[in-house]
Amino acid sequence: MGCVCRFFLYRLGDVGIRVGRIIEVEPETRTHKPTYRMVIDFGKFGKRVSYGRFAKHPIEEVKERLVLGVLNFTPRQMGPVISEVLILGVQYPKAESGEATFVSPVANAKIGSKLF
Repeated sequence: MGCVCRFFLYRLGDVGIRVGRIIEVEPETRTHKPTYRMVIDFGKFGKRVSYGRFAKHPIEEVKERLVLGVLNFTPRQMGPVISEVLILGVQYPKAESGEATFVSPVANAKIGSKLF
């Protein structure tokens, strides 16, 4: 394994990425762009609030979804709101920059499980 790969894997291990389940979701009207306010349950790591540009997905598709969240980043100000956890996503197909779709486990993974 090359030096760059070992460095990346070591650093990835420092990032606290855990599986959570979205238990509440609603549109957030105080942000400049379409955003959801989501409450995510990370099991023994608690519940966290996240604001994200996942609004291309209908609310009924978002609620109860398993997601991957970064628990050890500092909270981030998004206009007038603060997101406590970064939910991982990728660019939504053919959408405006910043609009995302979720990075999610395919299987019903245990809440709080660590990405490795």
